[in-house]
Amino acid sequence: MEKNNPFLSFQQKQEASYSFKKIWNPDWFQGNRQMKNYFEGWYFKSVSENGRHSMAFIPGISVNGTDSHSFVQAINGKTGQTWYFRYPLEAFKYDAGGFSVAVGPNFFSKKGFELDLQNETGFFKGKLSFGETARFPVSLRRPGIMGWYRYVPFMECYHGVVSLDHAVKGSIESTEGLFNFSNGRGYIEKDWGTSMPEAWIWMQTNHFSQAGTSFMLSIAKIPWIGSSFTGFLGFFLHQGQLFPFATYTGAKVATIEHTADELFIKIKSRKFSLEMTAEKGEKGRLKAPVSGNMDRVIHESIDATIQIKLFNRKGNILFTGSGTNAGLELVGETSILSP
Repeated sequence: MEKNNPFLSFQQKQEASYSFKKIWNPDWFQGNRQMKNYFEGWYFKSVSENGRHSMAFIPGISVNGTDSHSFVQAINGKTGQTWYFRYPLEAFKYDAGGFSVAVGPNFFSKKGFELDLQNETGFFKGKLSFGETARFPVSLRRPGIMGWYRYVPFMECYHGVVSLDHAVKGSIESTEGLFNFSNGRGYIEKDWGTSMPEAWIWMQTNHFSQAGTSFMLSIAKIPWIGSSFTGFLGFFLHQGQLFPFATYTGAKVATIEHTADELFIKIKSRKFSLEMTAEKGEKGRLKAPVSGNMDRVIHESIDATIQIKLFNRKGNILFTGSGTNAGLELVGETSILSP
């Protein structure tokens, strides 16, 4: 992997230009050494060509008064097994002029990652390389998928999409055997702030019959300055056309219905409507932040299936298809998210 720029530790001072540029580069490290009760994590998901292997690796940091450290989490989408590899905070390094992060001997960037993870629970060693990443468009008015909400101060959690879709090649050796991801597909997103929301629904897949098709939706109860509101953001990418939908675009969540095994959501906007039916898969236990501490346990599936239907304003179907190896989280009291 290329490491062209100097790397900084969390405790080192950033140049003023970095603090300015990172606003329009949500993939870059967003923290600084003055931050307390802070977390940041990047979610790298890879699925093999035949769909038999699905893994996500999450490098990140947890900064708080009692247990600051860096980490890499891993989840096997087919079995639901998870791992937490812990490192000192000082082991976290980030690129001083772009998007690359290192946690101990492990290196992550938009071009791929190298793993050398090992503890008493297992090991992962290998290298994955990525093709050209499909990036969510950035502008002054919309510096990422959060839109103008990215400029709102004092939010507990911010969200970014690093790659909507990309090709993957390479393999990873692990306690569970050899995972070959060549000719597979990948996706990268991230979160940063102090805590994850009180309750949320998140779903994502870019494993459709036609490569280059990708979808993500997040609906959350968001605390802000003594109050809270329900907001959502997402996108659907197909044949190079991007359909963004979010609270800030004027779109609305029309329906949320779920049973023990299935979740149905309908989104409406002025130009189109989107229907999603998700079937739950194997779930794994991941750690999530509360005031910077990684002590909240959530459950995530990356073996779900999501049926997508996209309609134009006249009700004509623009797309219908099924995405497999999908990520799915329902966390907290999700009934409070219903319209």
